[in-house]
Amino acid sequence: MDVQKPAASTGPFAPLNNVTFRAIWLAGLISGLGWLIQTIAMSWLMATITPSSLMVALVQAATNLPAFILSIFAGAIVDNFNRRKVMLMARSLMAVTAVALTILVAVGMINPWIILFFSFLAGCGIAFNDPAWQASVGDIVDRKDLAAAVTLTSVGFNTVRSVGPALGGIILASFGPLTAFCLYTLGHLAPLIVVWRSRWKVPAARLPPEAMLTAISDGIRFTSLSSEIKTAIARGFLFGLAGIAILALLPLVVRDQLKQGAVAYGVLMAGFGAGALLAGLSSTALRRKLSDEQLLKLACIACATCTISLSLTQTAAVAAVALMLGGAGWVLGWSGLSISVQWASPRWVIGRTISLYYALTSLGLAAGSWLWGMITESYSLVFALQASTAASLGVALIGFFLPIHQRKESDVSTPDHFEAPAIGLDLKPRSGPIAVKIEYRVATDQVEAFLALMQQRRRAQGRNGARRWILTRNLHNTTVWTETFRTPTWNDYLRFNYRQTAADKALNASLVDLHMGHDAPDVILSIERPTAAPGKADVFRSDMPHT
Repeated sequence: MDVQKPAASTGPFAPLNNVTFRAIWLAGLISGLGWLIQTIAMSWLMATITPSSLMVALVQAATNLPAFILSIFAGAIVDNFNRRKVMLMARSLMAVTAVALTILVAVGMINPWIILFFSFLAGCGIAFNDPAWQASVGDIVDRKDLAAAVTLTSVGFNTVRSVGPALGGIILASFGPLTAFCLYTLGHLAPLIVVWRSRWKVPAARLPPEAMLTAISDGIRFTSLSSEIKTAIARGFLFGLAGIAILALLPLVVRDQLKQGAVAYGVLMAGFGAGALLAGLSSTALRRKLSDEQLLKLACIACATCTISLSLTQTAAVAAVALMLGGAGWVLGWSGLSISVQWASPRWVIGRTISLYYALTSLGLAAGSWLWGMITESYSLVFALQASTAASLGVALIGFFLPIHQRKESDVSTPDHFEAPAIGLDLKPRSGPIAVKIEYRVATDQVEAFLALMQQRRRAQGRNGARRWILTRNLHNTTVWTETFRTPTWNDYLRFNYRQTAADKALNASLVDLHMGHDAPDVILSIERPTAAPGKADVFRSDMPHT
């Protein structure tokens, strides 16, 4: 399929004008419907074969834990290799897992540990598929439609959430778990076929793929130096830790507090999905009126209202209304956090930043599922729900000290071409380490402004791969300042330059403005050599301005 992009954003449904996005999105709805039917069957089956509250809650933990364990590796693979092929691989794993689980249910070989094992295995497929799909969204749609596309992805899943759980409950009650697992298996065919048939343009690789450990290290370094992404991850971890009690403990609420069965469980999950759908449809209007931090606080308050209501009611109707609030808070919180990570990530590292985000937020979901299950087991279901209420309100209060950065349409595009400087040696791709020195001449009255820019420069250079960055001042000529950093190899130096975003170039231009003289700051490139090695030092010079 060819990518067709609309000329201009027309609102929250604009990404659906793109043929490829629409096809994969719709296939995802079918797969999501099967997943929700399976989730209902899996959770309820666990609740019926074991009296342990902890084992029921651990179904959610087993599904989310692989994202923490594998996502950082998946992110490096997504950024280095064909994202479409990664999606096909992940989808195939999920399909094989579904087939195997269906066969085991059919022959009656099922117990709590088998349920947790296959939940974990399915989570492994999700750990690879989700970062590959989220990273591909920016390749498929225009950047101006990116926020709408990310929200639609969340809304799409929550649309089927409003139907899938009720349908799953009816299927489970009427036909048994085997039928539910068969439908789950069939649901994997649609995304496999669509992704296999789809094609979308991806920027050609300019350099060979990075080594896996280097790619992981670069992704962690970029994330650790991005305050926007770090804040989104921290708040997402806490939001998931507090809010997952809604989904993890709902089977117990239905079984023990409401004294209902599988159909009621499905209907209540449908209420959660309906609230999520309504919030998703109204999210564009809400984001125009409220800041990202205000929306996250609102999401936390909605989840807290849900859990406190569930702890106090014994009526299914009240529980359904509470779950609508919980679903609304769920989609507003997660879509806003995901958009923040997408906006702050250049294309070269998007898979890794999304993977780290998923890894740590999934850890919060898994830890929360275990925590609320343990509290229920040790104290009571009501106490666990009320403790979750307090935790969600605490996440909202943390926003006063660790606020989500207001989303800005900053340009994180990278250059399509970089002309390597002329050098005096025939370097190989793995030659190195490469030392870079940039000399500035700064007037005394401009030093304070220069140092302020250099604080930003240090983070920017580090994000792009610079190592051992330092700034020195000449003691003989105090107007001379030297920025020094290293890259492990010549290829890494070229990669460093390809990663320079428009924002990085604007920062460089501001530093050039403070530089005295008509010429650009002097750039000296060197290759390090052991002092014991024979031959004279290899030093070469580039008169090109550093960009």
